[in-house]
Amino acid sequence: MPRGFSDLAKLDATAQLQALASRRISAVELLEVGMAANETLKSINAVVARDVETARERARAIDDRRAKGEGNDTLGPLAGLPITLKDTIDVQGLPASSGRKHMLNRTAFDAPVAHRVRQAGAVIWGKTNSGGLAGDWQTFNGLYGTTNNPWDERRTAGGSSGGAAAALATGIVAMEIGSDIGGDLRGPASFCGVCAHRPTFGMVNTLGHVPPDPGSIAPTDMSVIGPMARSARDLRLLLSIMTEAPMPARAPAANLAETRIGLWLDEPLFDLDPAVAARIERFAAELKMQGAAIEPIKSPVDAETLMEAFGVLLLSTAGARDVKLRRRLEWRRGPAKMARHMGAGPLSWAGQILSMTARHSDWLEANEAREHLSAVMGDVFEAYAVIICPTAPVPAFPHDHRTPYGRRKLKASDGALYPYDALWSWTALASVCGLPATAIPAGLTPGGLPVGVQVIGPRGGDSRTLAVAQAIEDVVGGFTTPPSD
Repeated sequence: MPRGFSDLAKLDATAQLQALASRRISAVELLEVGMAANETLKSINAVVARDVETARERARAIDDRRAKGEGNDTLGPLAGLPITLKDTIDVQGLPASSGRKHMLNRTAFDAPVAHRVRQAGAVIWGKTNSGGLAGDWQTFNGLYGTTNNPWDERRTAGGSSGGAAAALATGIVAMEIGSDIGGDLRGPASFCGVCAHRPTFGMVNTLGHVPPDPGSIAPTDMSVIGPMARSARDLRLLLSIMTEAPMPARAPAANLAETRIGLWLDEPLFDLDPAVAARIERFAAELKMQGAAIEPIKSPVDAETLMEAFGVLLLSTAGARDVKLRRRLEWRRGPAKMARHMGAGPLSWAGQILSMTARHSDWLEANEAREHLSAVMGDVFEAYAVIICPTAPVPAFPHDHRTPYGRRKLKASDGALYPYDALWSWTALASVCGLPATAIPAGLTPGGLPVGVQVIGPRGGDSRTLAVAQAIEDVVGGFTTPPSD
């Protein structure tokens, strides 16, 4: 491809769609650019399954219709745009393994979100790597291997939508669809320097996502499917197509001077790398210099109550998925309960065993706590339009697959060691309360690694968080391309 085409592939999806509509580039050409980039960047291991011929046929058909004078009013708002989807989402003609070999050859049909983007004219050509069964804050599995971070291949791209984030950061695609239960969209976006949106719980149909087991129809608690992209405006466009509720595809950015924003960095119970905190503080200062009404706030909720509820709600779901593991842990429930009474934390080994083997009464107690937390957040959003907080306590960390999960540590810039479960802390609020959270880049650490923040709003306030995110991009910038060798 000519150099101008490869440069175009690094732009956001909105710019690419404009180039397609004006016939500056064809759908086939743009598809080939992305697939060529994937071949060049094999060491990243972002796209793990492809349906090349079907994608080429679809792209040619769109080019032919456009050549005959059809526009996006009939072709669809994503006409000719190449995209990939996370491997946990069913797509007809592509493997649907969720990183597990025993599911590799099952027949899959388009999940509702895949159907909707096809109807909008998108050209689906591949699947991106995920943590096995969408687990872990790293993206690796025994079937497809490890996805590396484009900013430093020795480090994780995040999990479990790490393949999606890496594909976006490198220009392989400009739009992706991932999923999130406790940070699976937001963590990879932060680690790879891209954008993602966790929708209000229930806003997007999650049928066709594995886990839970293939064929399941009941929604999984806290689990959502959401858009990933290189700009906030692209997130809005894709979300407007994915959701079954009316939502404008385009809307003006918020007026930051008239939007009261709370900056939540002060949380004694949550770890935060000094380099990450300093970058976010500079980010907030830059916004304030541009006239944003942003001010520090204390903890919006009781952090201990939040993490207690989060542990039960998340891990009881995991226990329900893995019946064999649950049965193995049942006999340890008694000792774990005793340890918990002696002061073990909610995500300690004792807390995890109790949560994985939760009784219905345990879940009801956690759900009651969730309702109280949600009521408190309702009051917070009476005072502030949105709150901004870190996405992760550290930037992307070195791969660590061999250390048992409970023994892994995160090393901060000052040498401090955090427990691996600290990764759940800042993302728990939106997950537990079902709130929309838009993840955007906030700059780089002194070591050159991306730092991300979440823009969190009230339930149903997706347009609000996206508008604020877009306004932030307009005044301090957003996505930047990782350095190339």
